[in-house]
Amino acid sequence: MDKILRIDMGAEGGPKVTVSPLGKYAGLGGRAMTSAVISGEVPALAHPLGAENKLVISPGLLSGTIAAMSGRISIGCKSPLTGGIKESNSGGQAAQVLARLGYAAVILEGKPGTDDLYKIIINKDGVKIEVDNSLKLLPNYDLIEKLKPVYGDKMACLSIGPAGERKMAIASIACTDMEQRPTRHAGRGGPGAVMGSKGVKVIVLDDTGMAMRAPKDPEKFRDANKRFVEGLMKHPVSGQGLPAYGSNVLTNILNEAGGYPTYNFKEGRFAGASKISGEVMAGLESKRGGNPTHGCHRGCVIRCSGTYNDKDGHFLSKQPEYETVWAHGGNCGIDDPDAVAMLDFLDDNYGVDTIDMGVAIGVAMDAGVAKFGDAKAAIDLVHEVGKGTPMGRILGGGAAATGRAFGVERVPVVKGQAMPAYDPRAVKGMGVTYATSTMGADHTAGYAVTSNILKVGGFVDPLKAEGQVELSRGLQIATAAVDSTGMCLFTAFAIIDQPETYQALLDLLNAFYGLTLTADGVVALGKKVLSMERDFNTRAGFTAKDDRLPRYFSAEPVPPHNVTFDVKDEELDKVFNW
Repeated sequence: MDKILRIDMGAEGGPKVTVSPLGKYAGLGGRAMTSAVISGEVPALAHPLGAENKLVISPGLLSGTIAAMSGRISIGCKSPLTGGIKESNSGGQAAQVLARLGYAAVILEGKPGTDDLYKIIINKDGVKIEVDNSLKLLPNYDLIEKLKPVYGDKMACLSIGPAGERKMAIASIACTDMEQRPTRHAGRGGPGAVMGSKGVKVIVLDDTGMAMRAPKDPEKFRDANKRFVEGLMKHPVSGQGLPAYGSNVLTNILNEAGGYPTYNFKEGRFAGASKISGEVMAGLESKRGGNPTHGCHRGCVIRCSGTYNDKDGHFLSKQPEYETVWAHGGNCGIDDPDAVAMLDFLDDNYGVDTIDMGVAIGVAMDAGVAKFGDAKAAIDLVHEVGKGTPMGRILGGGAAATGRAFGVERVPVVKGQAMPAYDPRAVKGMGVTYATSTMGADHTAGYAVTSNILKVGGFVDPLKAEGQVELSRGLQIATAAVDSTGMCLFTAFAIIDQPETYQALLDLLNAFYGLTLTADGVVALGKKVLSMERDFNTRAGFTAKDDRLPRYFSAEPVPPHNVTFDVKDEELDKVFNW
């Protein structure tokens, strides 16, 4: 990955392609790359859908190698949802293919002056950009089916659905998986709307004829990878729980802990949780000819992504992730696994973030638009988004916009982005992360569930304020660094608990690049990334008041524990003091 591909979609005479050396961005990948480019090149006060914003697509530092779990891709922009900096992360094949093609980043710039729709084809021979208005408003699955006969079974795609073309604030970018299904999504913060504003429907990648990226020290690299995989496989979370039940293994766990937000964050337990748990859905997948254990990209050894078939044995969706099952399930009072899987499919097909979509529907249900538990109504509402109706555009603007439209007082968002599947009153470390993350409410930014609930890396009582700031701070720093490597965050369970697995990750980076990176260097990288992001947000107008949860989380106890979020504001303001 020794070059950056820039495509100016607003150039005179049509899109212009420029390939340049890495220059000042040398040594960066993934989130470090996207945040460096956005922070350094995009005016902080730019309109997210304007010509000044950029969409940065970057594989991680280890993507395109034989390193296990290295296929995550980072997509960055100024977010149309939050108004701040955004890195949205996805699995799928795109990172591995783009890295083998030699690109550390693809940067979409400018804005076309026409309403033409473009497709971009990148392979070993270079870059082609073509107008293809026949693709307009195609849902993601239909789009990929149309492209397969043209570009073959080796392609990997990044695409947007109708929501992205209509520039909805929760629009996602779909990444195809190993079966060329658009099931993996960079959803948080609306990057699909930015891609739509650039007039780009799809980026087709093909690494045919390209070799795997070669390390500086192949022998040490292979040895480090072997030790890394061994560590992942012997950890009970990454080696047993996730492969067997997917991330939805958390449903019963969080429900039992009283931190499972129910009926738009009114309660901490859902009576129907067991009906949509990971154990139940994995059983259905096996019974119907699907597969509960499946990788989203080549090189994945945890394999937490399954395939979910309908009652007739036909593919319906990928195995819905925990956050998706919660957002459309307990949050909306729905306990039908087939309805949840259908909602997951529709989100992917129309191209919207499953978390913000489910929370927006929950807010609408709270307003009386539909009743909690009405699965048909929820499905109909997602179809409204796909059709672009006025109701669909409200919901497609996210939970915050939905709350404003319907006059709902209790809207669970931070910086305009919907909270994921952990009530911040009952899992207080997550509350600190939601409040202070540069990305808005985001569970992956600092996944305090590790110590609050799963007791990975020790135990910090989730119901008490003590220790939560320190926990979130450390996890936010570590996450920013891991997001830069291309590694899946689910490797963190083993990395946190097993010093030898953490060392194996350092050895992978050192053997590949010829470095002498230590744990201190990882911390320094994480701090550097967060500092760039905080700087952008400050210039965009964010202040300490934006690092807060909505007031009602401090005022209204959540059952069954009847606790409030009581981490003090002055403590939240210390998260980034280092």
